[in-house]
Amino acid sequence: MKQKYIQHLYWRAGFGINVEVLHILKSKSRSSVVSNLFSLSDPIVPIQIDLTELNAIKNKFPKKLITEIGQEAFQKLQQKSQSKVRDLNHCWIDRLTETNSVLREKMTLFWANIFVCRDIHIFHVQRYNNTLRKFALGDFRKFVKAICREASMSKYLNNRQNHKNKPNENFARELMEFFTLGIGNYTEQDIKESARSFTGWSFKQNGDFILRKRQHDYGEKTFFGKTGNFNGDDIIDIILNQKQCAQFICEKIYSYFVNPCINQKNLEELTNIFYKNYNIKEVMMHIFNSDWFYNEQNIGVKIKSPIELLVGMRRVVPVTFNKKNQLNHIQKMMGQVLLYPDNVSGWNGDKNWIDSNTLMFRMNLASLILNNRVINLEEKGGFEDSFDQYYNNASQPDSYMKTTINWDIFDKKYGSLSPKELKQFLIISQIDEDTELFLDNLEINSNRNFCIQLMSIPEYQIC
Repeated sequence: MKQKYIQHLYWRAGFGINVEVLHILKSKSRSSVVSNLFSLSDPIVPIQIDLTELNAIKNKFPKKLITEIGQEAFQKLQQKSQSKVRDLNHCWIDRLTETNSVLREKMTLFWANIFVCRDIHIFHVQRYNNTLRKFALGDFRKFVKAICREASMSKYLNNRQNHKNKPNENFARELMEFFTLGIGNYTEQDIKESARSFTGWSFKQNGDFILRKRQHDYGEKTFFGKTGNFNGDDIIDIILNQKQCAQFICEKIYSYFVNPCINQKNLEELTNIFYKNYNIKEVMMHIFNSDWFYNEQNIGVKIKSPIELLVGMRRVVPVTFNKKNQLNHIQKMMGQVLLYPDNVSGWNGDKNWIDSNTLMFRMNLASLILNNRVINLEEKGGFEDSFDQYYNNASQPDSYMKTTINWDIFDKKYGSLSPKELKQFLIISQIDEDTELFLDNLEINSNRNFCIQLMSIPEYQIC
């Protein structure tokens, strides 16, 4: 398989490729390379951070806990829970950086921007994140039903306030608008009837799903032309019976993994495959084995998300942040904080990642974390709720990043490469003439410095 095609595949299915692995795979066929990628991602390994000190909030509702330990002690537990959400953020970034199961983790990141949710209850948000990971390459029908039962999702979209005598339509609306069908592919009446079907859906304090039968509307509903005593699962089944659902998800998959500019013929091909049985793995395997996926028009045309950019750098040059809080500031400056999407529609992505502020920061990122370059780390953007406030009130960063860089590993893998080979490995998009001239005139005294220079050019922002 051609080197450029392997690099393209691993940037779409992961966060770049190790040069040693690249050399091994070049002698293999496309089907073998793709099959190996999926095999490595078969294991489901949940993220579990140490929450021992917070067991008190795991099984007891706030009112009962406040009665037992008092308001002040309860608030301290809440603050610790919020702090652990930040730890989970760091742990997830480390997982993305270090895992061999790159496709499952890339899919987990993708689904986090489809089934959008945020929460400050660490037990619930960790469980939600692992549900994304569990079903990332599985049965989409089971996936939707599982994610709709998550405590974090129930809280985020007010579904536990959805009672038979006073239906709350927020969850039902977002389920169709952002998760499955897209705006304009349902009626207001469909929203009202489906909301009735989800009444009584709630959760125990430990996050387990529970149906509060007294709050559930067992009456007859009419949804998408069908009439019956529907419950939430019935509604999901009816939604997935609409081919529009398969097309909506395939549009998201195509723009994320192939090209933001969607080829309608290829999209129809994927939609037909996905609609048969909603098998996520099957449709992803079809994409990565398709000739059109490797067309020149699909290579080097996608702007890396902030997380892709950061993780891609760390996979080439192993770097540890001595002050983990600075990871938060990097994410905020570039506009993508894991576990904290902008709103229920998620991150817009593509060209929205870039503006005059974020572009300069992104191009300086390699120097910032690999060269201890002094840079302004003022906060970007405003804040609107307690989750934001928590991050905003975290201790301010120093004027430069305190990192530990393992250049020895970099030297072992990349030290013997010629400047041309290193450039071909790090940059897969077409290089602008002015950038090429700049690189040609560089005085290259080490691959370490040249790596930082390559990671600082506009073309490195694209994969």
